[in-house]
Amino acid sequence: MAFEFYLPDIGEGVVEGEIVAWRVAEGDVVTLDQPIVEVMTDKATVEIPSPRAGRIAKIHYQAGQICPVGKVLVVIDDGSAASGAKPVHGGGNGHGHQAAPAAVATAVTIPITVIDATAGRTRALATPATRRLARQMGIDLSVVAPTGKRGRVTTEDVKRTAVSGAGADAAARDHAIVPAKASAPQAIAKTGDEERIPFRGLRKRIADTMTRSTQTAAHFTYVEEIDMTELVSVRDRAKPRAAERGVRLNYLPFIIKAVVSGLKKWPMLNASLDETTQEIVRKKYYHIGVAAQGPHGLAVSVVRDADKRSIFDLSREIERLGEAVRSGTATRDELVGSTFTISSLGKLGGVMATPIINFPEVAIVGVHKIEEKPAVRGGQIVIRHLMNLSISVDHRLADGWDGAMFLQDVKALLEDPTTMFMEMI
Repeated sequence: MAFEFYLPDIGEGVVEGEIVAWRVAEGDVVTLDQPIVEVMTDKATVEIPSPRAGRIAKIHYQAGQICPVGKVLVVIDDGSAASGAKPVHGGGNGHGHQAAPAAVATAVTIPITVIDATAGRTRALATPATRRLARQMGIDLSVVAPTGKRGRVTTEDVKRTAVSGAGADAAARDHAIVPAKASAPQAIAKTGDEERIPFRGLRKRIADTMTRSTQTAAHFTYVEEIDMTELVSVRDRAKPRAAERGVRLNYLPFIIKAVVSGLKKWPMLNASLDETTQEIVRKKYYHIGVAAQGPHGLAVSVVRDADKRSIFDLSREIERLGEAVRSGTATRDELVGSTFTISSLGKLGGVMATPIINFPEVAIVGVHKIEEKPAVRGGQIVIRHLMNLSISVDHRLADGWDGAMFLQDVKALLEDPTTMFMEMI
């Protein structure tokens, strides 16, 4: 009989997922726990295994489509005499949704939590970005007329409601800034030989994230030149000791240590804004995101509790996370939860850039390449190892002064490694 497999609850606050790729096709025979589909949420990409052995009877959502949590993702004919689990009315699961009973089958099963994200739902169906926009405008999503597929409220629906004034309380309307009306999608006419690539998957997620950040956070960027000469010498002397311990030592662990010291002095930069409660949340833990290019696009891996790690330990963790990103094996926990992000392109770091804040964080530091350049020291022109650091700050929560002073403190520690080592825990 047919077993209906619902998209399970695959992450905190996740209500839907984009189908990245199917590993199987209709008619294929699969085994228990065989990977069958890759699903991307706004948190990470996960690989979902088959909960049954059997034949793929029906695929309900194709690559590039959005599947809500609790909707039938795929139907598997497992050869049993009982039909698959279906949502029923009657006990809840604590999330305001109805739970499905365990399927009756002769095959060995794995436990699956099924949450119907739409049946019996009292709150509107909308993406996290749309909900955030509604909160900023003071719009109650429950009174917004949806025009999206399957009754989804879109950002255009929210903007239209804001302009009409419906669903917003007076105080919120008085302070809300209504974005300019988005222009209609523009078709690109074919004028020659070209290749068309579907705009979806990780590239689309990156675009959505960057757009949300630039449209929400008020970016302010400050750049400072850092004399890395002393740190270059320290690193060169430490490399043999690091190699003995199997560590490839670069400059990023030192920069992370200097950044953490600066964050302790300027805690507003290690914070975020809880838009639901209108509270500024200062984090007293230091999970440093490291933004780097992966095989499929930009990824931010998270070095947790960076303040409690040694330089060598930071090096190992950065290398481990980097390899996980490159191989596509990084877990959700390794890609979410950062409190502050450092963006580095290594030797390709260029002279200067304006990094985009990893929303909802308050700030991000851009690391640029180290080059030997002439500099004036004591009235003499000498050759020094110079590097630029740039910082972008969300001016809603922190002033430009905070960002500039933070970067000055980081500069002082990097230029005098002895002082940095004295401040290490």
